[in-house]
Amino acid sequence: MSNPIEILRERGLLQDHTDEASLVEHLATGRRTFYVGFDPTAPSLHVGNLAGLMVMAWLQRAGHRPIALAGGATGRIGDPSFRDEERALMSDEEVERNLEGIRRDFGRVLDMSDAILVDNYEWTKDVTVLEFLREIGKHFSVNQLISREAIRRRMEDREQGISYTEFSYTLLQAFDYDYLYRTYGCTLQGGGSDQWGNILSGVDLIRRRHGAQVHAITWPLVEGSDGKKFSKSAGNAPWLDPDLTSPFQYYQWWLNTDDRDVERFLRMYTFLPIEEIEEIARAHADDPGSRMGQRKLAAETTRIVHGDEGLRAAEQATAVLFGDAPVSQLSDEVLAMAFEQAPTAEIPRSELEAGIGLLDLMTRVGASKSNSEARRLIEQGGVRVNDEPITDSARVVGPQDLATATTLVIRVGKKRQYLARFL
Repeated sequence: MSNPIEILRERGLLQDHTDEASLVEHLATGRRTFYVGFDPTAPSLHVGNLAGLMVMAWLQRAGHRPIALAGGATGRIGDPSFRDEERALMSDEEVERNLEGIRRDFGRVLDMSDAILVDNYEWTKDVTVLEFLREIGKHFSVNQLISREAIRRRMEDREQGISYTEFSYTLLQAFDYDYLYRTYGCTLQGGGSDQWGNILSGVDLIRRRHGAQVHAITWPLVEGSDGKKFSKSAGNAPWLDPDLTSPFQYYQWWLNTDDRDVERFLRMYTFLPIEEIEEIARAHADDPGSRMGQRKLAAETTRIVHGDEGLRAAEQATAVLFGDAPVSQLSDEVLAMAFEQAPTAEIPRSELEAGIGLLDLMTRVGASKSNSEARRLIEQGGVRVNDEPITDSARVVGPQDLATATTLVIRVGKKRQYLARFL
């Protein structure tokens, strides 16, 4: 088997690990089971979680079996790691709704036909307090727990402090590792670098309870060159769910990557060979104005999460909005992506069938304040219906003018677009 630890290091996806020689030998001498957990704090995973999914994908490609853990139990508690204040507790309904979303997201990057999907609520919900304290709690030293940076920082905050609920989070995560070790033979846990203390708690628990050696790795919490971490709280991490962030928006987000981050992100967030990435980086450095690096990064990252079809839609929408591609060749879905920020009016289909005056239509979609203003804009040569320049202010619009099955685009000048959707 290949050495996935070296692959992760080369990709910039490795920060902390238990004894490397032992870990490398362990992964090289058999097919191993590993796990990474994601708490359902939102209805979808986002780009901030993508580094973890890429780590899982590389380990899976090296022949190992992933367990994708959705934290139905730990998500009900809230992880205190490196947070300045306690998370608001979610309702059961909100947790379940979020769990459904992140379960779908696992399959965007991983081969779920060779993976195990679990929810830690299943093995936690029926454990009594007394059982947990006797079987798990007795193996932990409070002195050791409060020495960990994430907990110590919160305890030093006299105003906020840390609740017993959040203080117990690390025990619950250790319990997960113990359960997965016993049930599936899981011997490796991965997580973001802020999870290192929690993960080591699980390693130590398994050693104490079972006399077994298991392993741990973390990846760095990713920041852009501006120093901002990718996270939903920072508001700078698009969702993986296309209903929350369309493939077009996702593509555009990567397309706007800072030049300084292009090579690093190509390593972290794509499966391209390192040699090809280095070649792209050299070409990009020679001509940064071409944005070749960003275009390759946007294409590959979008393909991973949204597939070839999502990438094709994103590129088509980009070509229409920022290039000269005709709108008449798009589907309803792609046109909606391209003009998702455009004002849209929904109009009964019967009106289109009967014929609707363009002046009236422009006013109804917000392209003009009045018919007289609409007439003036047309006479000045600044109006197009779809791709067609309009010179006749008496123009009547009918079904033959639709760009897609339901939608017509009115363009005023170079930057203003309006949609009329006939249903």
